[in-house]
Amino acid sequence: MGLNDEIAKDLLSIKAVQIRPDDYFTWTSGIKSPIYCDNRLTMSYPEIRNKIANAFVQLIKQMDQLPDIIAGCATAGIPHAAWVADKLGLPLVYVRSEPKSHGKANQIEGKFETGQRVIVIEDLISTGGSALETADVLKREGADVIGVLAIFTYGLEKAKQQFSEAKCEYRTITNYDEILELLVEDRSITSAERQQLETWRYSL
Repeated sequence: MGLNDEIAKDLLSIKAVQIRPDDYFTWTSGIKSPIYCDNRLTMSYPEIRNKIANAFVQLIKQMDQLPDIIAGCATAGIPHAAWVADKLGLPLVYVRSEPKSHGKANQIEGKFETGQRVIVIEDLISTGGSALETADVLKREGADVIGVLAIFTYGLEKAKQQFSEAKCEYRTITNYDEILELLVEDRSITSAERQQLETWRYSL
């Protein structure tokens, strides 16, 4: 079993990813969804968070360009970015959702130089909005954003479109399809429920 498969199983085992085909969750955006992903839970499991950091390192080493800096999306991407930066011996910055209202009014915390290559770390990609906003903030300040990495993606078409339009590469450790495959294998859901869950995603 590969590291990515292990992490997908880990997310299910700690209930970071939950599936409810008959009792939909409501996301912050108001979207009704049969799946809910809370990767913040992984922070409390040292072995799992270490696997995740190692998987991110593997993804980074497969890229055509290597980063000079690791950037975390506020807030859930920050701890994972810190662990990855530590493993790679690289500087870390993080990006707030908006500038501070006091002090130096920073939106980016930490230091980097114009033209340095940056990888953005996010915990989750739904529509891709928050990760791309983080990338835009870094670009405006002179960073060369070479990609976005996340633990999990729902695989929504809107995310694919937004990253394509932004000409920004993104990769994830695991995804919705892999989770559904695992749930069918261990008989947590039926094939009919899997079809329902796939139909939901393509309806958005």
